[in-house]
Amino acid sequence: MSNLEHYFSTDWSAMTGQDWAGLIITVLVFFGMLITFWRTLRPSKRKELEEEKYKILKDD
Repeated sequence: MSNLEHYFSTDWSAMTGQDWAGLIITVLVFFGMLITFWRTLRPSKRKELEEEKYKILKDD
């Protein structure tokens, strides 16, 4: 095993309940953000986003 592989290795059996909870929450948040960014920033939404771009600066 190389030094890099040893550095990134994980002893799954030594993980506590808190470790597992943190891992699960981190993975869920990651995928939640990924889905949110994909739904918001996809190219078909470009026109909608461009219309909202300066909305805060407009004086209605």
